[in-house]
Amino acid sequence: MSRAVIKRRRKKMEAVFSDGFEPEFQVAPMADLLFVLLVFFMSITTTEVLRVDKEIRLPVAPDATDAKEKASQIVLNVAWQPTARTGTIKIDEIPYPNPGQIAPVLQNRIKANPLIRVLIRADRSVEYGYIAEIMRICAQNGIANVTFSVITKEENPGGTAVAINTHGGL
Repeated sequence: MSRAVIKRRRKKMEAVFSDGFEPEFQVAPMADLLFVLLVFFMSITTTEVLRVDKEIRLPVAPDATDAKEKASQIVLNVAWQPTARTGTIKIDEIPYPNPGQIAPVLQNRIKANPLIRVLIRADRSVEYGYIAEIMRICAQNGIANVTFSVITKEENPGGTAVAINTHGGL
């Protein structure tokens, strides 16, 4: 290009910006864009929400470690009534008073995902025999990956829930 053409273009640019206007960064459109992206990624990300029953007092295991794998899981909240010596198992907020009643639920879930694991969140007062019965039902339905949820410290009632892996069935 010739020098004359460049000078003309420069004069036009100076005339356009002669009022002192300088482009500035607009925050509101950027915040809108970030919000839309956040909603988009939240909607496409599949996360499994741990269904926690606040009435269950988890047992303490100070040396517990987190489960390494983050597989799909069925959360069993196991409550215990010591006076009646009976338990109740909740899966997705649905109570099952008898451990045998969870078998169809386990069968349906294992058909959907053969690698599913069971996370047992049992109250610390639950008798061993009741937990053994739940584990036996899991094993009979082909679920070998059973995990227990515990807290690491007594002074924190909500506790840091830690899952302990116990592979294999009864």
